[in-house]
Amino acid sequence: MRKNIYLETEKTGARLKEARLAKQMTLSEFYTPITKHIGNCSSIESGRRRIGKRLSKEILEHHRINPRYLNTGMGEMFLKSDDPNEQLPHLEEGVPYFNINFSEMTFGELQVFQEPPEYYVNYRPFNDCDAYLPIYGDSMYPKFTSGEIIIVKEIRNRDVIQWGEAYLIVTDERANNITTVKLLFEHPNSEQIVLRSLNPDYKGDTVLQRAVIKRMFLVKGKVTRNHL
Repeated sequence: MRKNIYLETEKTGARLKEARLAKQMTLSEFYTPITKHIGNCSSIESGRRRIGKRLSKEILEHHRINPRYLNTGMGEMFLKSDDPNEQLPHLEEGVPYFNINFSEMTFGELQVFQEPPEYYVNYRPFNDCDAYLPIYGDSMYPKFTSGEIIIVKEIRNRDVIQWGEAYLIVTDERANNITTVKLLFEHPNSEQIVLRSLNPDYKGDTVLQRAVIKRMFLVKGKVTRNHL
């Protein structure tokens, strides 16, 4: 697998602000053609919010910002606007790897994962996924061993669940904000769902109301750290 770093995270917002001010544009004038979430863009510029890969790409393309400048602060701020055939340099892509216990992660609405990734992994079989995350603990042993890395993809249609497969489940305060990887099984009550550990040392099922689940991710695969 090839490691790809898409954009430096800490100074991206400040450089976006510099580019906007260089064009003498207000927040609304600069971002409205790209997104309706102007407040989020203000937070990105101030460094309170991380910018997503898709949004950064759209801003680069719309305003002809030099990706090298946005990433490193070096080079011309804008690409030559008088050349209609000029193309944006290829932006490295991939799926973010977060070197953090997923139980400690912050999940947002605009960006699923709020923490900055350590790097991006470009591996075609899993490039439709949302994140690589490390596993801690042994409740899912032997399927997943502590230290291995799972690859997850968010499930939008929760009426279609692959029963018996492993999912990363993120709950709200009604379920004590539990974030865990478990096997999912159908409950007789359609408004509930069964979470089960694979390790026989972890006895007993957890039954959740479907309504307390904020996010749901299918675990599509796993790798070891030396594969990354």
